[in-house]
Amino acid sequence: MSDITLTAVDEDTLETILAKDVIFTGTLAFKEPLMIKGRVSGSVRTESDLHVDDGAVVEADIQARNVTVRGLVKGNIIASGRVELFASCTVNGDVRAAELTMEPGCHFNGACTMTGIKDAR
Repeated sequence: MSDITLTAVDEDTLETILAKDVIFTGTLAFKEPLMIKGRVSGSVRTESDLHVDDGAVVEADIQARNVTVRGLVKGNIIASGRVELFASCTVNGDVRAAELTMEPGCHFNGACTMTGIKDAR
């Protein structure tokens, strides 16, 4: 059995972090990598990377380049690159991505469609 390699996120390299006490409702659009630690509902759109931290709650459809999930996502995820689901996460929604990595212990309730990088959108 092969080892699973997941991306470690260094918060010091991120320009934007939505803190645990942030509650955002609406369309969240951004250009640089972002980490969510609080609550977001609505939709999330970027051509960059999204990190959903442990304890975060995202009730939104997500469109991004790469998505790492350690918290809760209720919504569909579309990634032109990679989606990584960590053991601490729950995803209730469909995933459409070029690559999907799931750590043992993660909870994924939905369908998965594997695409080529250009086909993910």
